[in-house]
Parts: sequence; structure tokens; C-alpha cells
Amino acid sequence: MAKVRTVHSCTECGAESPRWQGQCPQCKAWNTLVEAVVEPAGANAARFAALAGSTGKLRTLAELEPREEPRTPTGIEEFDRVLGGGLVAGGVVLIGGDPGIGKSTLLLQALSLLALHHKAIYVSGEESGEQVALRAQRLQLDPGGLQLLPEINLERILAALKNERPRIAVIDSIQTVYSEVLQSAPGSVAQVRECAAQLTRFAKQSGTSLIMVGHVTKDGTLAGPRVLEHMVDTVLYFEGDTHSSFRLVRAFKNRFGAVNELGVFAMTERGLRGVSNPSAIFLSQHAQQVAGSCVLVTQEGTRPLLVEIQALVDGAQNPNPRRLSVGLEQNRLAMLLAVLHRHAGVGCFDQDVFVNAVGGLKITEPAADLAVVLAIVSSLRNRPLPPQLVVFGEIGLAGEIRPAPRGQERLKEAAKLGFTAAVIPKANAPRHAVGEMRVIAVDRIEEALERARELEA
Repeated sequence: MAKVRTVHSCTECGAESPRWQGQCPQCKAWNTLVEAVVEPAGANAARFAALAGSTGKLRTLAELEPREEPRTPTGIEEFDRVLGGGLVAGGVVLIGGDPGIGKSTLLLQALSLLALHHKAIYVSGEESGEQVALRAQRLQLDPGGLQLLPEINLERILAALKNERPRIAVIDSIQTVYSEVLQSAPGSVAQVRECAAQLTRFAKQSGTSLIMVGHVTKDGTLAGPRVLEHMVDTVLYFEGDTHSSFRLVRAFKNRFGAVNELGVFAMTERGLRGVSNPSAIFLSQHAQQVAGSCVLVTQEGTRPLLVEIQALVDGAQNPNPRRLSVGLEQNRLAMLLAVLHRHAGVGCFDQDVFVNAVGGLKITEPAADLAVVLAIVSSLRNRPLPPQLVVFGEIGLAGEIRPAPRGQERLKEAAKLGFTAAVIPKANAPRHAVGEMRVIAVDRIEEALERARELEA
């Protein structure tokens, strides 16, 4: 057997060096040399010989017969929603999140349910077998058919998977796995990339549904190379504060389903439980009407959610007023304040402005603009908005109110929860009445403020 040779390549310019150096000898960049395996020329040809029949022929798209991939439900409805209906044979899922947020708990719950009907293996690289068994006992799970492998060596893991041929396998986590052919430590860029590539190759060739757990960095992105996200089929992120009992699982990439799909869970003594009415989490219960509060109907994947947007406008105590947003994009807040001053005559240049999305939800769609503006004006004037009012719509730099996708579904969700009035873009105006809801369609920001003031009265 030929000896495996490794080189160190630069991530900036691609130059190679036989050994590690602090500075790249070509582009002079620091700390960019990463260890990689150099395989013989015929190694890749032999490895992918089995796939040559399906990839080596040139065919037209009309000759191919597309088929729907069969799904394997996990038994947890919210988890299946984020996955697009369940696990796909040969699919690779990467799930990341902050430490202690519930990644291992959710996967252990799902795998214990899947093990009742399918062969499943849980590869634990961070915890011993006794620790995993203790967690299963605490969660009151039935782990009778679940097989456990406490191992971090890649070659031994692959040997066990090839021998057992499970339907579903979990690697917890990919940062703890190492390959003997590389000299770098577990968790390094080279180890993570090589181990993920080998496990993904096994999943595609064997048809095993593979789930890998990934650590995240300080800024919330997956640790290791970004190529890890390109290798897998689905990328899921855990969101939410570890001090709160609610957890959000969002799909950022899914080759077999919709992206930006959201699953809502509540952390209980028996693990994570799906929340049947997520909108109740993101709506505060006030004893009386308060200024600076506006209810937004946002769209997360295929699910409309009602979220309370809170704003606090207070006199600035220094020459540079603060603009702070939690759950919303801060640069967009500065843009909305400029549009509000230019086209509606409402200035906040001497005020501190704080905006928050209740419940820890991160809202990225621009349809939240109108709710943010109404909440800011309500706090500035100290006049509460009607409690049964919902709002959505994007605001342009010219002051126009642009439509939001799936406006009908948003209105139906709000009417189902008892809201009786809505301020929406004119392009989203429904052709037929939505229950007993009063729909107010506007096309300018100044018109939206005027109609909202009439509702206050």
C-alpha cells in the first residue's frame, strides 16, 4: 500500500508547500497554509468507478425521468418541517448551533424514534456511552434499538458503518473526528474537510442518511471551512437564547425542500417538544396598551408568523444618538429612519432608537419595514397603536410601500388569531374579504402613518 502524502496549500493563492509555514512563500499571507491529502492520479478514478455509468454519458434533460425522493419521517413534526418532510436516503444534513442549545438532545430524540423501525447508529465523539445513556434515561426515551458507537477515529467509524449498513447515522460532532492520514489535530480545517468528505462519500454510495453536528464560532457561523456547507445537502442552524426555554431551528440550505423553513421547539424536562402555535411565543401579553408596540406578520418558509416589534425612542444624552436593533438588521434601521425623516417629516436625529423583535426571532425579510416604522412613530409620540392591528410591507428609499410575498396567507393567519385590522401594501389588497378583518391598503409611508393615526382615534 502506497504511503499517503500530504502537502500544505494556501487558501488565498493555492500555492503548495511540503511543510507548514507561518507565511505563504508565494502571496506572503500569514496563517493560510492548510494541510491536505495528495492522492495518486488513479485513486479518484478507482473510487468513482461505480458512478461512471450514471455520470459519464451525455444525455438531454428530456431523456431523464425525475422522481420524487422518498422521505423517512423522524417522528418529530417540527423537525420534519425544517427537513422538508423527513430524511432522504443518501442525504447529508449538517446541523449547527451554540453549545448547550439542544443539538444532541434533539438528535437523540429523533434517532430513538427512528430506531423503532430502521437501523440507526449514534456516533458520539464528545460524550461517553454512559453519558449518552444517562441523557436518554433523563429524557425517558426508548433506546432499545439504537446502536451507540463512542469513537472519534474516522477509519474505525467508516469500518463500523460499512459493516452495519445503517439506514440513519449521526456524527456528534464532526469537529471531534480525525483521520490517521493527517497529522493535524482534530477540529482543524484539514481534518474537518477530509472527514466530512469521506463521510459524505460513504453516504452517497451506501444510501445512508447522515446527520453531522457542527460547532459554531463566536460570530455564529459554522467552524471550519465554508466548503463544509457546500458538501452537504441540508444546513440547519439552532437559534434562540440558551437562557430561554424556546429554540428555533432554521434551514439555510436544503436540496430536497424549502429554505428558510422554521421549526419552533420548547425545551422541557423530557427534551425538546414542538410548538403547535408558534405565534403565541412572539406576542407579548400587555395588561394595557403600550406605545412603541406593533404586530408584524412575517413569513418563515411556508409558515406565516405573528411577531411583536417593539421600539423605544428616547432623548439622546450625547451628540451621537444610538441606533440599536435586536433581531433586525441594524443598517436597515438607519435607512428607515432616513426615509421617515425625508418623506414623512418625522425626525429622530436627536433621539436614541432601540428596536427589538420579541421572542429572539431573527427577521431578515424587508416586509418588516412598515411595522418597524409604525412602532418607532408610536413610541416617539407616546401613542399606542390599536391592539388588534397587524402590519407588513417593504419601504423603498422613495417612500413607497412595496408588496410582500404571500400576502393572502399572512392575512388569513392574522384573522385566525383574532386580529381585526391590517395596514398592508396596496398591491397586496385582497380581492375578497378576509373574515371580518378591516384591510387598509396604502402605497406611501406618509399615507400609512395617517391611516394608523386614524385607527388610534
